[in-house]
Amino acid sequence: MTIEILVPDLPESVADATVATWHKQPGDAVTRDEVLVDIETDKVVLEVPAPEDGILEAILEQEGTTVLTKQLLGKIKAGAVAGEPTLDIPTEAEASPNKRNTAALAEETNEALSPAVRRLLGEHGISPSDVKGSGVGGRITREDVEAYLKEGNAAPAPTVATAEVKPEMPLAHRSEKRVPMTRLRKRVAERLLEAKNSTAMLTTFNEVNMKPIMDLRKQYKDVFEERHGIRLGFMSFYVKAVVEALKRYPEVNASLDGDDIVYHNFFDVSIAVSTPRGLVTPVLRDCDKLSLAEIEKGIRDLAIKGRDGKLTVDELTGGNFTITNGGVFGSLMSTPIINPPQAAILGMHKIQDRPMAVDGKVEILPMMYLALSYDHRLIDGRESVGYLVTIKELLEDPTRLLLDV
Repeated sequence: MTIEILVPDLPESVADATVATWHKQPGDAVTRDEVLVDIETDKVVLEVPAPEDGILEAILEQEGTTVLTKQLLGKIKAGAVAGEPTLDIPTEAEASPNKRNTAALAEETNEALSPAVRRLLGEHGISPSDVKGSGVGGRITREDVEAYLKEGNAAPAPTVATAEVKPEMPLAHRSEKRVPMTRLRKRVAERLLEAKNSTAMLTTFNEVNMKPIMDLRKQYKDVFEERHGIRLGFMSFYVKAVVEALKRYPEVNASLDGDDIVYHNFFDVSIAVSTPRGLVTPVLRDCDKLSLAEIEKGIRDLAIKGRDGKLTVDELTGGNFTITNGGVFGSLMSTPIINPPQAAILGMHKIQDRPMAVDGKVEILPMMYLALSYDHRLIDGRESVGYLVTIKELLEDPTRLLLDV
């Protein structure tokens, strides 16, 4: 019995998808629920499992093909055993008759040349395809070659050609690689360009002394990990500070919908995650209700799913505000781009020791730049600067996060 392999139901906001990777080839044995092929959409990668045990009989849509919901991808011969014949695979000659005919024609054309014409062509380094034949059936004659030479089309003598090519030999080792953009990369590019063209984006900067948080983390990291089963990082402090600042500046937690301003009374924060397929921004929901440990676990789970391509559409949808941490890659300062339809994004950067003036004295402190990019149509300078200063104050005195002051 033959079973069809179909494209799964695509999310409502996704029109089509691309066949990303076939994990099996025709003739391979497959088991029930084993992943056969990955289908890549603009947002997520969908895995298509085998519905039954058997042999992969045929692949109808190759990698890179655009497919729609319920489109036929391939066929499985249910209950078959590896080694049984499942399909006839044509030979290269049968599959490509044009190639065979072209090769035969080239051979016949070469044999049709007279010995004198072949010798004359070889002496001057001329290809038969460069000379237009006037003989019977388009055959090249000696007169055709001589006329070609009189027109000045002859190649230089072999010795001269060799001497001229030698300086260019190192260039022969240079190469290029051209690969198509993934659907995710194309979608990210579209959204970034849309953000640049459709928002009045502006970026404001500040810096924060990370020593208080680093001391607090150093003091309690072992106890925290033993109690909650996860390491205490910086991201949980960032998220807590961001949420508290959003409560004080609701404009930053809002978005534009036509001529209306939509104020959100919940706090879903998008966390920018770098994956092998590109940048994604999964959403950590209801952050105002989460503890530091729950935030750390949530971010870890989202990062693992992003790395493995397991994020769902729901986990990538929504979000009122985005945090991106380029500091993990060594970035000292950047201007992040807004993630539409959100109104702002916070960029965190590398923590670096710098000499700072403290009470009239120079001290070496671990400093970090903050960058807030915002849509100036919705957020004014007073709100943007006040928001960023609030985050700075909360991070420099993390006790205020606990006391809500």
